[in-house]
Amino acid sequence: MNENIIKNGSPLPLGASLCKDGVNFSIYSKDATKVVLYLFEKENSKTYYKSYELNPEENKTGDIWHIFVPELKAGSLYLYKVDGPYNPPKGLRFNFHKYLFDPYAKAFTQGSVFRSYNKQHKNGFSSNNGGELKDLSDFPKCVVVDDDFDWEGDKPLNYPLEETIIYETHLKGFTASPTSGVKKEIAGTYKAFPEKVEHLKKLGITSVELLPVFEFDENENPNSNPRTGNALINYWGYSTIGFFAPKTTYSADKKPGASVNEFKQMVKELHKAGIEVILDVVYNHTAEGNEHGYTFEFRGLQNDVYYSLPQNDAQYYMNYSGCGNSVNCNHPVTHNFILDSLRYWVLQMHVDGFRFDLASILTRNQNGSPISQEMPSLTEAISEDPILSKTKIIAEPWDCAGLYQLGGFPGGKNNRWSEWNGRFRDDIRRFIRGDENTSTAAATRVTGSSDCYNHDGRSPLASINFITAHDGFTLNDLVSYNYKHNEENGESNRDGSDDNLSYNHGFEGECTNPKIENLRLKKIKSFLLYLFTSQGVPMLLGGDEMRRTQKGNNNAYCQDNEISWIDWTLAEKNKDLVDFTARLIALRKAHPVFRRKTFFKDITDKNLAPEIAWYDINAKVPDWNKTNRFLAFKLFASSSTDSAADDNDFYIASNMDIYDLTISLPSLPEGKKWYLVEDTSIETSTYTSIDTCLDEGFAENPAEIKYEKLYAQKRYVLLANSTIILMSK
Repeated sequence: MNENIIKNGSPLPLGASLCKDGVNFSIYSKDATKVVLYLFEKENSKTYYKSYELNPEENKTGDIWHIFVPELKAGSLYLYKVDGPYNPPKGLRFNFHKYLFDPYAKAFTQGSVFRSYNKQHKNGFSSNNGGELKDLSDFPKCVVVDDDFDWEGDKPLNYPLEETIIYETHLKGFTASPTSGVKKEIAGTYKAFPEKVEHLKKLGITSVELLPVFEFDENENPNSNPRTGNALINYWGYSTIGFFAPKTTYSADKKPGASVNEFKQMVKELHKAGIEVILDVVYNHTAEGNEHGYTFEFRGLQNDVYYSLPQNDAQYYMNYSGCGNSVNCNHPVTHNFILDSLRYWVLQMHVDGFRFDLASILTRNQNGSPISQEMPSLTEAISEDPILSKTKIIAEPWDCAGLYQLGGFPGGKNNRWSEWNGRFRDDIRRFIRGDENTSTAAATRVTGSSDCYNHDGRSPLASINFITAHDGFTLNDLVSYNYKHNEENGESNRDGSDDNLSYNHGFEGECTNPKIENLRLKKIKSFLLYLFTSQGVPMLLGGDEMRRTQKGNNNAYCQDNEISWIDWTLAEKNKDLVDFTARLIALRKAHPVFRRKTFFKDITDKNLAPEIAWYDINAKVPDWNKTNRFLAFKLFASSSTDSAADDNDFYIASNMDIYDLTISLPSLPEGKKWYLVEDTSIETSTYTSIDTCLDEGFAENPAEIKYEKLYAQKRYVLLANSTIILMSK
C-alpha cells in the first residue's frame, strides 16, 4: 500500500475516524488558505507536542481538508488552526491565532473555552481579533473516540406516538440532589440516571426527554447570584459547542472520551427498563455569539456558511434565537452537518427521538425568510430521512423573531413532525385557573386541537400536550405564585416571562393554610387529569408528580442547585399525588379512547355510533355561548380507534367555579352503571394505592383496578374547582 496515499487521508467521513493503523482527520473549510492539525499529550497540556500542516495539493479534496496520522489511538487529543481571509463585511472571519474545535468531534476533554478566554482578557487580549492562547491547560481538546461498544442487541425502542408518555427532565438535576440516594461520586451523571428508573416505571413513563446533553460550556454566564455572591452558570445547556459529543462533565468517568460509552450504557439500561431516550437538541444557534463573541469553531472555519448573516453587511449576525446568532440551517453544507449529527445519535448512541429547540429557525432560508410548506428543505429531509424514519421528531414551532408555526410546521408532503402545543398549555391553564369563557377553548384542546392539526393528513398525535416545561413555572409553582421570583438569577428579575397564567390562590408562595393548600392540590390534580386524558401525546415535567418547586423562579437556566434539582423527599411527602399520577397514566394506557389516532368525527347521522358528546350541568346539549367555568363530555367506547378493543364509556366533568354544582349524569344503556375513577376533591389516600394495584397485577391490566361504585346514578355533587372521571361498567 502506498504510504503517501495513506498519509494524505480521506475526505469522508468528516471528523476524526479511528482506523486500524491510525486516525483519519477530515474538516470542511471552503475559503481556508492554511490548515494545521495540532496533537496534545494530555488534557491539561499547555501546548501541543506535534503539528501537521496540511498541503492543499495533497490533503484537500474539493472543500474538505484531510490527513491520515499513523499509530494514533483512541483517546488522542487534537485541535486545529485555520487561516484565510479576514473580511467581516463579507462574512469571513478566519483567524490563525485561534485554536478551533472539530465540528464533528465525538468527545471533548474537561475545561472551559470561556474560562480560558476570560483569563486572557485580564491580560488585555481580544477574544476576536488577536490574543492567541499561550496556555492551553484549561482549554478543551477534541478526543478521538472508538465507536466500538457492546450493545447486547439493543436498538431504539420506537414506541408509537399513541403509546408514548414523555417525562421531561434535566440529566444532572434528576440525581444531583443528596436526596436522590445515589452515591455522591456519581450523582448527576449518566451512570446515576438509571438508578432512579423504578420511579419512572412506577409512574408508567415510556420516554424521558432530556434537556441538552450535547457538549456545552457552563461558564459563559457572566452573572453572579446577588444573594450569595456565587457565580451563576449555564445549567440548562442551550448553547451547543459539540453536536456529536455527549457532555463530558455529566460523566462519572472523567477520562477523555469516557463520556461516550457512559452515555451509551445509560441508554442501554433505560432501554432494558422499557424507557426511550429523547434528546432536546439545539441546532438553531451556537455558543460563539454575535460579532462581539468568541471564535472557537464555525466562525473560524467558514463563518458565512454556518451562520445567517445580513446580505448588506455580513459583519453582523441574524439573531432569530435571541442568543446572538442563528445557524444557517438550509445552506447545503450546514443542512448535511445537521443530518449527520442526527444520524450519529441514532446509529451510534441509539437514541429514540429529538425535540428541536426553536425549530422554526430550521425552516428559514439562507436569507432568513420563512420557507413555505411546499419547500421546507431541512425539515422535510429530517422527516423523510431513511435512517430517522422511526425516530420521534418534535418541534418547538416558533423562534425568538416572531415566526410562530404552531399547527403549520413545514415538514414536506409526508409531514410526520409533532409539535409542542403552546395553545394546549395556555388554554388549559386559563380554564383550570377559572378564567371566564374558556370552556370552548379547553374543549378544543382536550379533543386534540383539530383547529391546529386536522389538515393535510395530520392527526391528534401531532400535538405534544403539556402544562409545564423546563421553561416556566413548575406545576406546584403555577398554583402557588402570581409573579415570577427570579431575583437570584442576577438580572434584577427582568428575565423570564411575565405572562404565566398562574394564580397563588390567596398567598404568594409556600403556605401552611390548609384551605389554600387543599385548593392548590385540587387544581394540580385537574391539570394532571386533563394532561393524561386529552387526545395527543402527554409530556410531564419531571418532578411535577411530587410537587417540585423552584420557589417561584420561572427561568432557572442558571441555577445548578436545589432550586433546579429534584428533591426526592417530595416523592414520599406527596406520595398520594405520585400515586394519582400513576393511576391516570395507567388509565390512559388501558383505554384507547384517550389515545386516538384520528380526530373525532362530527356525526349527525343518528344511525351511526357517536364518538363524543358534550353536556351542560343538566346533561343536555350545552349552549357554548353561555358555558362558563364548566366542561363535561362523554367518550363512547365506539370512539376507540382500536376496533379490537372492548372499551368503556367515560364521563369527564369539571367545575372551575367557586361554587359547588349538582349536575345530572348522562344516561347509560340498560345494565350499565357509572363507577367513580377519580374525583380531584377527594383525598387520594381513600383510593387503592398504585402500589397495591401493581402488587395485584394491575400493571399488566390497569383496566382491572377496582373503582368505587356510584350508588346515586343520576346526580352528582361536583365541588368547586374539581374534576371527575366516571367509567361505565
